Amino acid sequence: MTEGDGTRPGTGIVHLLRATTAELALHSARFADHHGMHATDVRALIALMDAARADEELTAGRLGTALGLNSAGTTAVIDRLERSGLVRRVRGRGDRRTVVVEVEERAVELGRAHFGPLIQRVAELFEGYDERERAAIQGFLEAVREAAAAEAD
Repeated sequence: MTEGDGTRPGTGIVHLLRATTAELALHSARFADHHGMHATDVRALIALMDAARADEELTAGRLGTALGLNSAGTTAVIDRLERSGLVRRVRGRGDRRTVVVEVEERAVELGRAHFGPLIQRVAELFEGYDERERAAIQGFLEAVREAAAAEAD
């Protein structure tokens, strides 16, 4: 079955996802530019904040894997963010021999100031759907993220 323009069903949503991803990347780029960061620095902060929300510790190695960086690149990102007062290196909770990277409250505040209004707007849009629709949207987006991650392997 095809859509009106002869493409497969869902092609339009793929293009919409691409456009949405591009807009979100531009939003992140404006944040990076405003704060004198590299795009990879922003991705690192996001990974660290996601880990903190999940109550997980991230070593430099795990952060590098998440970012697709080698050891030297990961160290450079962490060093830049640490010099900026946005992250800190601390001993692991479970294994004191392990060094983990944690996000500083200053980074959370900067992120909240820039991304907070967009997050709030998206949350409000999401609330406009019923529970079944929200579950479908969430399931679809999780599957898209997993498909994109699988393509990277």
